[in-house]
Amino acid sequence: MSSSVTLPKQVPVMPLPGALLFPHALLPLHIFEPRYREMLKHALAHHRMFCVALLKPHCVEWNSSDDFFQIATVGLIRACVERSDGTSNLILQGLERVKFSAFRQEAPFPIATIESLESDSAASVETEALAAKVLELYSHLKGDGPRQLPPKVDRYLSDLSDPELLADLVTSTFVSDPLRRQRVLEELSINKRLRLVIQYLREENGSAAA
Repeated sequence: MSSSVTLPKQVPVMPLPGALLFPHALLPLHIFEPRYREMLKHALAHHRMFCVALLKPHCVEWNSSDDFFQIATVGLIRACVERSDGTSNLILQGLERVKFSAFRQEAPFPIATIESLESDSAASVETEALAAKVLELYSHLKGDGPRQLPPKVDRYLSDLSDPELLADLVTSTFVSDPLRRQRVLEELSINKRLRLVIQYLREENGSAAA
């Protein structure tokens, strides 16, 4: 599903360990490293967008674009507060899945040329059944735990006719393993994505999602 925002051809990239952004999801970030403070300044001066990319498992830090996954989500800076010490707190809202096709620069922070990735969203009876199963598992999991979705989003999901949005938001909230989240992010078939979400919810959350 395309966002209503037109994406630029190139955006900065922030590679992070364990953190992923999904379309429509919100990600709070604390920007403190000098190179990312510079990246934020660049993003605010241009399109207010950047990508969060997941570091590969063997990497504690990244040295080149080979050290992080090449499929990510472009995020829009919805709110940004600069603190007196020069660090910033911001909220990034996911817009679209993209693939990095080239890099205009890799230092001090990457700037990638991006290509939008469109999901294969031809809905079928199977899609509806898979989405219903995800909703059923979600209703068992949401409870009162720390990963509960905001009430407004919860009401929206429970009456959701968009299986892509359902898969992404439930994964973003309830699937904790970063590599599994990356796998869902990279899967462009909606039915396969929903099957992954069902599998991961059951495996990660045990009896609560049986």
